[in-house]
Amino acid sequence: MQRFQSYIDGEFVDGEARFQSIDPATGKIWAEMPEARESDVDRAVSAAETALYDGPWSKLTATQRGKLLYKLADLVAANAQKLAELETRDTGKIIRETSAQIAYVADYYRYYAGLADKIEGAYLPIDKQDMDVWLRREPIGVVAMVVPWNSQLFLSAVKIGPALAAGCAMVVKASEDGPAPLLEFARLVHEAGFPAGVVNIITGFGPSCGSALSRHPKVAHIAFTGGPETARHVVRNSAENLASTSLELGGKSPFIVFADADLESAANAQVAGIFAATGQSCVAGSRLIVERSVKDKFLAMLKAKAEAIRVGIPSDMATEVGPLATKRQQDHVAALVDRSVESGARLVTGGRRPDGDGFYFPPTILDCDGVASPSLAEEFFGPVLSVVSFETEAEALRLANDTGYGLASGVFTQNLTRAHRLMKGLRAGIVWVNTYRAVSPIAPFGGFGLSGHGREGGLAAALDYTRTKTIWLRTSDDPIPDPFVMR
Repeated sequence: MQRFQSYIDGEFVDGEARFQSIDPATGKIWAEMPEARESDVDRAVSAAETALYDGPWSKLTATQRGKLLYKLADLVAANAQKLAELETRDTGKIIRETSAQIAYVADYYRYYAGLADKIEGAYLPIDKQDMDVWLRREPIGVVAMVVPWNSQLFLSAVKIGPALAAGCAMVVKASEDGPAPLLEFARLVHEAGFPAGVVNIITGFGPSCGSALSRHPKVAHIAFTGGPETARHVVRNSAENLASTSLELGGKSPFIVFADADLESAANAQVAGIFAATGQSCVAGSRLIVERSVKDKFLAMLKAKAEAIRVGIPSDMATEVGPLATKRQQDHVAALVDRSVESGARLVTGGRRPDGDGFYFPPTILDCDGVASPSLAEEFFGPVLSVVSFETEAEALRLANDTGYGLASGVFTQNLTRAHRLMKGLRAGIVWVNTYRAVSPIAPFGGFGLSGHGREGGLAAALDYTRTKTIWLRTSDDPIPDPFVMR
């Protein structure tokens, strides 16, 4: 059994307690993890505060911070395969996805390495004589980062990278479900040479670790990725320290297909958009909204592609869909499918968990036309697609926006003017046209409504980790007049 440690103040340490991690492919225990509790959290936050204001990190130039980030990027690239294998083992995400994604994670750190000395202030042409006024962008403070189990090295990079570029120090809480790759990533932070306390990485459970971190009085900003219900607890806790928040909370993303679309291309994108990562993706295109005249044809294409998907052990490069990350998640997906079928949705394919070990669930398609199915409103976070049809563009837009979420959306059409109308009309932070799930360190990522606020990726993310300081300098040598002497 492998044994992992927390990383606090430049040291690898055990937590107050330990817990066991389950391999989703087998349902069996494979590793022991450190369980951080309130005293561990306090030590980590205090170490970050010291590093930020008193340690060598506070004295580095922005260019020097960038060089450390470049070194970290190189280490991530060199160790990508090992990190991928750990993420696959601990979360069930298939190796062909983790290998490709973690190799790309290095590019995020390189992007923010280059950005570190390009976060600029400003000189203000102030309306008063004998005054020079500047704006400085300074690190926002100690940052608490709460990262989920799915794609955690990517979802931590879009937080750690910009925060380090901005000069912050941080405490990163890996999910208690599958924390191994992020705990291993701490070794690369250490090897890169970041001063002690700048990056602290822990794991633990919500009430004893996550709550203590999000309400800690020394935390200035909370970057959270997860579900809306947990986010509400985070926001309530932030009332204790008045920390600012950035929240990425998933979605119920619409995938709109018009009759004039390249249907083969759209079908491939839809399959990738919902069944990649076993559907455990915040941008999963889980609501297919297809023009009625091509619905039957398109649904038949999707059914054939879904049934050809190879479900298997995640460590096999031939596997295309692996297990869900936890038994709890498997139960949730199965129950929601059952409720949807009971409500009148037609099961096109899949829908029944297989016999045997592991937390598997097959690629599933539900035809929900004319049905108030719970699958259209609730986030599965699993490989389940819900399908409805439309007659007009206005109806398609109405169906797409009929959700409290607003993270991602997809549009497939050959009509350029229609595409522009939908780009404007869709209430989502991301609109993909004739593509899906494309990401880049250069492009901001985030949502509206129940999908949260704030942005990850691009310059916008780095600016979220800064605060503005206004500096006034009087340039006259004349004494300031006595304000109480009448003249």
